[in-house]
Amino acid sequence: MQLTKAEEQVMKYLWSLEKAYLKNILDEFPEPKPAATTIATLLKRIIDKGFIGYKQHGSNREYYPLVKKTDYFSLQMKSIIKDYFNNSAAQFASFFTTESDLSEKDLKELQKLISEQIKTKNKAK
Repeated sequence: MQLTKAEEQVMKYLWSLEKAYLKNILDEFPEPKPAATTIATLLKRIIDKGFIGYKQHGSNREYYPLVKKTDYFSLQMKSIIKDYFNNSAAQFASFFTTESDLSEKDLKELQKLISEQIKTKNKAK
């Protein structure tokens, strides 16, 4: 399930804070801050989508992520590769390395990471 940009921003703050009350999340936003009711609505939508949970403390709710940031990002990447690169990681890698203006140092680091992953996969066989 996808998050809207606004919901994603709230999640980014919550991932950073790990757990927070509405006021804590609102404090993370730059000026001009959105209305508390706007954030409350976004939190409800994100709860309904299953991305966050909460503990009730009196009249206040302490929110926490149910989905890890890395898991969400992984799903987003898989969706991008499927939707824009014919489900080909190689096409994505080709686009990424040619269109993102990477330095030689960055490319060598990527090459090293890929080589390490190949070794890991070979060991697992």
